[in-house]
Amino acid sequence: MTSDSTTHPETPTPQTDFSGGIDIDITGMTCTACARRVEKSLNKIDGATAWVNFATERARVTGLDSPEEALTAVKKAGYGAQIHEPGNDMWSQRAAEMRLDSLRRRLILAAVLTVPLMDATIALALVEAWRFPGWEWACILVAMPIVVWAAWPFHQSAWKNLRNKTSNMDTLVSLGIIAAFGWAVVTAAFDVAGSDAWLGLGLVPDGADTLYLDVAAGVTTFQLAGRYFETRSRRKAGNLLAALSELAPKTARIRNDDGKFVDTPIEHVTPGDTVLVLPGETVPVDGSVIDGLAELDTSSLTGEPVPVPARAGDRVVGGSFATNGQITIDAEAVGANMQLTQIATLAEKAQSQKANVESLVDRITAVFVPIVLALSVATLFIWLLPLGHSPSRAIGVGISVLIIACPCALGLATPTALMVGIGRGARSGILVKGHTALEASGRIDTVVLDKTGTVTTGSLRVERSWFADDADHADLLARIAELETRSEHPVARGILDFIRPTVDGGDDPSPDAAIGLPARPTQSGGPRVEVTDVQVLPGVGIEGVVGGRPLAVINAAAAHERADLDRQLADWISTQTEAQHSVVIILDGGQPAAALALSDQVKPDAASSINQLHRLGLHTILLTGDSTSAAEKIGQTIGTNKVIAEVMPGDKAATVSSLQESGHRVAMVGDGINDASALAAADLGIAVVSGADIAMKSADIIIVRDDLNAIAESIMLSRKTLGTIRGNLVWAFGYNILAIPIAMFGLLNPLISAAAMAMSSVFVVHNSLRLQRVRLA
Repeated sequence: MTSDSTTHPETPTPQTDFSGGIDIDITGMTCTACARRVEKSLNKIDGATAWVNFATERARVTGLDSPEEALTAVKKAGYGAQIHEPGNDMWSQRAAEMRLDSLRRRLILAAVLTVPLMDATIALALVEAWRFPGWEWACILVAMPIVVWAAWPFHQSAWKNLRNKTSNMDTLVSLGIIAAFGWAVVTAAFDVAGSDAWLGLGLVPDGADTLYLDVAAGVTTFQLAGRYFETRSRRKAGNLLAALSELAPKTARIRNDDGKFVDTPIEHVTPGDTVLVLPGETVPVDGSVIDGLAELDTSSLTGEPVPVPARAGDRVVGGSFATNGQITIDAEAVGANMQLTQIATLAEKAQSQKANVESLVDRITAVFVPIVLALSVATLFIWLLPLGHSPSRAIGVGISVLIIACPCALGLATPTALMVGIGRGARSGILVKGHTALEASGRIDTVVLDKTGTVTTGSLRVERSWFADDADHADLLARIAELETRSEHPVARGILDFIRPTVDGGDDPSPDAAIGLPARPTQSGGPRVEVTDVQVLPGVGIEGVVGGRPLAVINAAAAHERADLDRQLADWISTQTEAQHSVVIILDGGQPAAALALSDQVKPDAASSINQLHRLGLHTILLTGDSTSAAEKIGQTIGTNKVIAEVMPGDKAATVSSLQESGHRVAMVGDGINDASALAAADLGIAVVSGADIAMKSADIIIVRDDLNAIAESIMLSRKTLGTIRGNLVWAFGYNILAIPIAMFGLLNPLISAAAMAMSSVFVVHNSLRLQRVRLA
């Protein structure tokens, strides 16, 4: 419901591609019933599917032919709407500021008038000697600005719902205010007052219980206060992501055609530009350092407090702060392709999702308000007729039921905790991609970790090499390089890093000398050989026809099946395997021509990360395609409970499914390169990635900082967020279930009911905000 008819800032609709759906910023919603009503209006559009998140005040709509249909539908329902531009929250922020300002002005007026009004009405009601002719009407005149102008948002909301044959929390509040004020006017005009007793005071003078102006004014003030602080708190929670988006500077120093660096708006920066970053400035793009040395503070992106040195060749991300030094950067990703932008976008999408429990709450609140209205009317007549109480007493109890039962806290319980938890994770380099991750995190008992690129660095290096006596080293290496350029596998990159210095005319790499082989001749270029019939063999290697001859670079197990390996090579393979090296065999024309042993270093924080997972009560499994002996040594080093080795990439998902069939709830941790299917198959998928890969991972949680301890932290954050949601729901459900009977028995004054209802909503929001300060280490 709108708090003012003038609180929707007008800006032209931006030109955007709507084929994949649109996000709409919405203003004027005061409760989940409002969100449900907007959602219903949007879903009436042919072919459209919409869901609305009350906490973020944003709708996601797919299947639209034109965005104008959605904007018209929202505005027709009585709310302000504007197409949301990623990274641009100016419209929604301005609307929130206008709404807060309106609530603040109404609250100030209500508070200034309510305090003396309540003092005067209570004093005049209890002390007959202080009364003067027309005192009731004088009090009514003072109360009118409160119950009309200050309470206008509630009345406006209730009226709109009435016209649409619906009801919401504001309906209860508005009816309570009108009933209290209306009864006060009736008693003053027709003198229907009678003697009665006040709870805690006993019998009071005639007329004392007829003046419910203090109830009408107090309910208005308490409700406005609750709504104001609730709105401010929700805005504060949403500002977590706004702050993340604002890390990127608006301009960048770009080298122009004259070789000078000039300030340029960030939207005009393109990949390939050379960017200068000075001490005390923020890196505006993702890219590689060309020249210079600086220490970059990435704490706002990853949560890591220690500045990271950046020198020529290092990759840097936008949003990092240069604490000292000066660097020039080759821009690789700008705007929407930057890691910072993708973090914010993913987090926003996650916040817009609805948890299963939130959908249940929506269904409950849809029928809750009509039930409360019925209970309130029933309570009024029971107190009035069978129990024989005075009309003023019966009306007071009925109003108490109306006010105390508002399920605002119930509607805020899930979305506020989800919003704060996701924002908290995003600022620590942990992206929770929605409610499914939260719900799964509370159930998992087993964590499966892929080895390469997750537990290890993923940067393989050739440590040893073996060549057949009759092998032409230079020719063979050149042909291997031509074949491996067709692969993106880490093994291929490691082999190319080993070969290129030789085929490009550089120094001979050292591994040969380590086993006493003669130095290989170099080749300073020459005609490129023809490569045909290339086949990438997942989990095995790569093969093709290079220079007219079949060439295969495959693992030792596959080589054993294809060719006879002599005793010398077999012993060499055994030695390298015992040293925890990965061995590949080069078959030239079907015969072993060479062998390379590559190492992949275990990350220094792998063992501590596994220990953290164990402290959380989780069973850990190392999953790898390496040989059993090599895998078990790594498993012992890092401390996993179990090792599953010699698993092909295509079989990883089947391994996860097998564990699930055994009764385990499985979290899969991988780098997303060759384990996407396993991440998707697991109950909880956790991807450890970086750079532009962020948006392409089939995972529920994405870790974008170089720290394996973030795996345990991500699970802890998810569990704590889920725990907060559950705590909020227990409070909200318990509050309504217990408060309604108490009010129906006449044990709650309407003023106390109003204060309790307002404070319950504020409690839920502030309980969610505690996630900002939660310790994950």
